[in-house]
Amino acid sequence: MKTAHSLRPSFWRREHHLDKMNLRELVIAYVQYPAIIAYALLALGAIAVYVQRPAPLVPTLITIAVATLIYPVVWYVLHRWVLHSRWMFKVPPLAATWKRIHYDHHQDPNHLEVLFGALPTTLPTIGIATIPIGWGIGSLWGAQYGLGGAAAAFATGLLTTCFYEFCHCIQHLSYKPKNKWLGEMKRQHMAHHFHDENGNYGITSFFWDKLLGTYYDRPQRPQKSPTVFNLGYTPEMAERYPHVAKLSGGVATGHPRQRDKAA
Repeated sequence: MKTAHSLRPSFWRREHHLDKMNLRELVIAYVQYPAIIAYALLALGAIAVYVQRPAPLVPTLITIAVATLIYPVVWYVLHRWVLHSRWMFKVPPLAATWKRIHYDHHQDPNHLEVLFGALPTTLPTIGIATIPIGWGIGSLWGAQYGLGGAAAAFATGLLTTCFYEFCHCIQHLSYKPKNKWLGEMKRQHMAHHFHDENGNYGITSFFWDKLLGTYYDRPQRPQKSPTVFNLGYTPEMAERYPHVAKLSGGVATGHPRQRDKAA
C-alpha cells in the first residue's frame, strides 16, 4: 500500500537542510515544493478570473499596492501574537498545528521541509487578508468590479507569499547574500532564531518591529534567550501540556547542531 510519503516526488522523499545546501540546490528544491507549486497555480487561476472579469486600471493598481503593503502587517501580527504565543500548545486541537507551523521550525531552523508554511493554514490566511480588500476597492468603482478586484488581490497575496518564502529560505541558506538588503534581513532573522526569539518578527521588512519596539541588534541583548529553540515549550511545560511532546517523541533541548552531534 502506498503512503503519502511514497507518493511524493523522489526529491522530497529525503530531508533537506539549508545549512548544507547551495543556492542552486535551493532554487531546484523551491520550484519543486508542492506548496510553492500550489501558490503559483492558484495565482494563475486568480489572474484568469481577473482577465474574465477585469476591474479598471486605477482600482486594480490600488488593490495590488494595498495587498502588498498589508502583508508585512499580517505577518507581524500572526508571527508575534499567534506563532510565538504560549496558548496554542495548551489547546489539544491546536497543538499539532502549532507544532507544524512554527515549533518544528524553531527546533531546527534549517530544516527545509518545515520552513515552508502549511497550505491548510496559509491559504485561508492569504484569502482572508486580501480578498475582502480587493472586493471592497473594486466595488468602489462599481459592484461589477468586486470580483476582479478580489482576484487581483488574491493573486498578489499568493505571489507575495512565494517571494516571502524564497527570502525566508535565503535567510537560512548557507550563503552570504551580496545584496546589502538581503544581508541585513538574514542577519536580523538569524538573531530571531539563534539569539532571542522575542523580537525581529519581520521577514523582508522590520518596519513594524521598529514601530512597535520589538526590533533589536544582538549587542542590545547580551543574554541569549533560553527559549530560543523551544518557544517556551520546556520539559516542565510539556509535563502539564504533553500534546506537542507526544507528537514530537519528547522534548528536544539545546542547539540543533549540538543535538545532531549527540545523536
